Amino acid sequence: GITPYDAAHMGHIFTFLTYDLLQRRLEDEGLEVKLVRNVTDVDEPIFARAAETHEDYRQLAARETERLQAVLRRLYFRQPYAEPLASQYIEPMAQAAGQLLDRGIAYKLDDDVYFDTSQWPTFGQFSGFDQRLRDNFLSDRGGDPQRSGKRQPADFLLWKGVSDPKDTAAWQTPLGRGRPGWHIECSVMSAQLLGTPIDIHGGGIDLIFPHHECEIAQSEALGQQPFSRHWLHVAPL
Repeated sequence: GITPYDAAHMGHIFTFLTYDLLQRRLEDEGLEVKLVRNVTDVDEPIFARAAETHEDYRQLAARETERLQAVLRRLYFRQPYAEPLASQYIEPMAQAAGQLLDRGIAYKLDDDVYFDTSQWPTFGQFSGFDQRLRDNFLSDRGGDPQRSGKRQPADFLLWKGVSDPKDTAAWQTPLGRGRPGWHIECSVMSAQLLGTPIDIHGGGIDLIFPHHECEIAQSEALGQQPFSRHWLHVAPL
């Protein structure tokens, strides 16, 4: 799916085209396909762009989502089985983060909740990247390896506490007022709509680490093993 903070570009269309063709091929082989394409309408890049343009983040996300969908319709892409919005699944996302906290696989840092990668020995095996490369990707792809108080640099955010009353991208949950981290959103939406294991999980190659690595760790830590039977990653255009 997309994080709708700006207009979709040819790289997005190329990625979606790959999965559209895959769906058509599988159906030609007589298989039933349920393709889920999520919309990450709760994510930090959206909030940052909305602040720059002085508009409500929900209006920004809705507009850019509709612009993409209009393009996909004009290109005759197949309609997905489901196209969930992250904002529709806040409660189960908070519940998943709470379960990991209760099981000792996550910990609180101030009002935030982090996944403790030291409690998951296979973390890093999916990507196979060396430590230096992983550290670089963590900094470049939405991580915060330098944050003080974290147990491990690779520990990733499950839940972000929000105390600022002016920050409207927050929901009241048993974890407190806040919003989910990016990785837990995708695990929860896919589990809610498809169950586990998924047959094929896809995305761009830039998602191999940390996003897909984190998805595997948190989903399997929640008892969803294996999370996905097969993985498919599309190279950039």
